[in-house]
Amino acid sequence: MFYESRPQTPIRAPRGTTLVCNDWDTEAALRMLMNSLDPDVAIQPEELIVYGGAGRTARNWKEYQRIVNALKALKSDETLCIQSGKPVYVVRTHAWAPRIVIANSNMVPAWAKQEVFDTCDEVGLAMYGQMAAGSWIHIGTQGALQGTYETFAALARKAFDAETLKGKFVLTAGMGGMGSAQPLAVTMNEGTILCVEARKERIEKKVREGYCDKMTSSLDDALQWILDAKSQHQPLSVGLVGNAAEIYPELAKRDIVPDVITDQTPAHDLMSYVPVGDVQELDKLRERNKRAYKEKVLDAIVDQVKAILEMQRKGAVCFDSGNNLRSQAEMAGVSMRDADGRYWYPGFVSAFIRPLFCQGKGPFRWVALSGDAVDIEKIDDAVIKNFPEDASLVRWIKLAREKVPLLGLPARICWLGYGDRAKMGLIINDMIRKGVVKAPVVIGRDHFDCGSAASPYCETEGMKDGSDAVADWSLINFALNAINGASWVSFQHGGGMGIGNSLHAGMVIVADGTKERDERLERVLTADPGMGIARHADAGYEGAIQAARGKGVVIPE
Repeated sequence: MFYESRPQTPIRAPRGTTLVCNDWDTEAALRMLMNSLDPDVAIQPEELIVYGGAGRTARNWKEYQRIVNALKALKSDETLCIQSGKPVYVVRTHAWAPRIVIANSNMVPAWAKQEVFDTCDEVGLAMYGQMAAGSWIHIGTQGALQGTYETFAALARKAFDAETLKGKFVLTAGMGGMGSAQPLAVTMNEGTILCVEARKERIEKKVREGYCDKMTSSLDDALQWILDAKSQHQPLSVGLVGNAAEIYPELAKRDIVPDVITDQTPAHDLMSYVPVGDVQELDKLRERNKRAYKEKVLDAIVDQVKAILEMQRKGAVCFDSGNNLRSQAEMAGVSMRDADGRYWYPGFVSAFIRPLFCQGKGPFRWVALSGDAVDIEKIDDAVIKNFPEDASLVRWIKLAREKVPLLGLPARICWLGYGDRAKMGLIINDMIRKGVVKAPVVIGRDHFDCGSAASPYCETEGMKDGSDAVADWSLINFALNAINGASWVSFQHGGGMGIGNSLHAGMVIVADGTKERDERLERVLTADPGMGIARHADAGYEGAIQAARGKGVVIPE
């Protein structure tokens, strides 16, 4: 990892209006790269790991320093090319071209296997970028929060014919960079949640930040708190220090059946999932004997998933959170599919989120480069003022202002659809131009979106036309955002599902307050979600076909 090149002090992004780069697009990329490694944002910044098991921002500390130096020197008509966390080429392009083009983890299909990728990673040829880590748009746990919130809200409506999860008990596991969104997402939906995490320090951090209410190492205490809160219809989140492979089977043994069960451990990356045993000793084993560690992990996944299936048979609503737990269990020998070849329990997108995708809805996030939380408050006000008819959106913004801590560069995320993303981008740019917002604002999203990912076990699971594994849409999305003037673009392999299971495209555009930027904002923030509507209309979803007609998305006859 070239630790001798690692900065001696914690990395924190610059704030304010003083540039160290030649323009705001490049400055924004530099600040977002550094913000991803802020100790308040990343789970293991000393290892360049941001979230998602092994998701990194740069290949090693030497390459991180080279990226920083290249960004500071980059001209406004040049593009920096990043290959799996390593700067490899600066090319003259033009002012509207992306300042940075990023490709992470991509492998020729026949070689897109975990063991091949691991070899390339170990010898310094590749890097796992997850989604927002390798594309420099991670904003901490909040980045996963609203999608998780939307999932649980949709689950409440579909499974329980209710607006919230009031009086419901959710069981889950994993409190890393993504999983730690679950406790707050459930309590914001008025439910109770028990979240199992093997690493005590991760729960402690989220309790400090306000993402989780309470922590204990006692299953009995945790259950007492949860069941009391459930009976009183009071929202409560409890982080339980323990291992899901032991806690889930124990609950099944006690005949305790939660209303909802899921999991967000890093099961997509077997070397990041914690099996049963002493955590410190297991960390040593992982370094010493990867094969033995993997065997322990698969044994643990088998026990955890068998318990999920047992509790599902007893009435629990179960879904996969997009971490590939089901296919890992299947690989380890668990019978996971029905007679029609479908998993016994669905992924969250196919079960709850796809109708939103058909409308071009998905994650829309912004980051205040001023570093001033007041800028976020003013943009929150603008969202409420300009979309008063969207009750769910307004409720989210009000809850987020009250409950979500602003960590690192202050940021916000919400879900907006086709047309509304472009509208909000132009509003933000106008606020900067008028001085209402003090400095430029980064606008982006996760790679998880309506038209950016091909992931047969997550975003594109169970597509109506059987196109689950067709990745052309992701490549077109990547190209369109580059053509239309995004500030930086990325194309990556693996994401939350792991090597061989997902391809996905990311984009970022900076609102800098200039009139010239209005056109680029409108083009990028229209075409990006428009691809989602087109993709789902092509698959035959009536909701997407009607959305295309109603919103003017041109689908060739």
